[in-house]
Amino acid sequence: MYIELRHLRTIRAIQQAGGLARAADMLNMTQSALSHQVAGLEAQVGMELFVRRSKPMTLSAAGIRMLRTAERILPEITALEDEFRALQSGKTGRLHIAIQCHACFDWLFPVLELFRHAWPEVDVDIRAGLAFDSFPALLREEVDLVISSNPEPLGGITANALFDYHPVFVGAAQNPLAAKTMIEAEDFRDQTLITYPVARDKLDVFTELLTPARVEPLAQRPVELTAVILMLVGSNRGVAVLPDWVLREVKSNADYITRPLGPHQVIKRLYGVTRDEDAARPFIAHFLRLARVEAVKLQRNLA
Repeated sequence: MYIELRHLRTIRAIQQAGGLARAADMLNMTQSALSHQVAGLEAQVGMELFVRRSKPMTLSAAGIRMLRTAERILPEITALEDEFRALQSGKTGRLHIAIQCHACFDWLFPVLELFRHAWPEVDVDIRAGLAFDSFPALLREEVDLVISSNPEPLGGITANALFDYHPVFVGAAQNPLAAKTMIEAEDFRDQTLITYPVARDKLDVFTELLTPARVEPLAQRPVELTAVILMLVGSNRGVAVLPDWVLREVKSNADYITRPLGPHQVIKRLYGVTRDEDAARPFIAHFLRLARVEAVKLQRNLA
């Protein structure tokens, strides 16, 4: 037995219309073609689906069973068709994000707040557990976007530039390094360096300054939250290097000093990494635009 969706739609239409003539109009077909379709369906089923001697036409026991199936399946098919049309038009979809940058949460949430108003039907999630396996997860389609300053050169992914930023030294006002106008690698030898709990190859202070100079800080203290890092720095329990947008609120706080890293100013770039085919999808392209605009606002506040 082979039953198509058109058969289910036919059963439902005849039940709703109460006869072949009106059902044929509902289905935009001739009454003759509809009668032929019903006869063919009954031949496949091996029994009558309608009691023809009644007016209006009523369903047989087998017809009632098929109607119940139609009423269960057809709404799901309609919803699926609507979802596919929305996907084709770019109105809905999924944006699951992996973040390699702890400090990015301070910058990302305002972007997501704007994004959810513009794209309420897009499912947004942050997959924190995939931060250390983010690029393979992107290729496996477990996430749709990776926020990173160090994108891996893998086939099938595109690194979309978001904005440039400066890693900036922050210390307590009473720290001896407050007397300096620029902080160099050697200055960390007698300092406790407070960092996020990630590998050194993901920390700007190491990749851009300490590792090339072969300098080790006196100690390294891993801390999860930006607010706690700043609290410890303000209490002179260590120093840190954070992206410039994180420090916009402490620049005017007398408890802190901020200094550029030298001898050459360090500039890093943040990327939104997507699969090749996804960068042009309307909602992902809009997210990338919002990310760039929000960055400009943050950088203006730093001026």
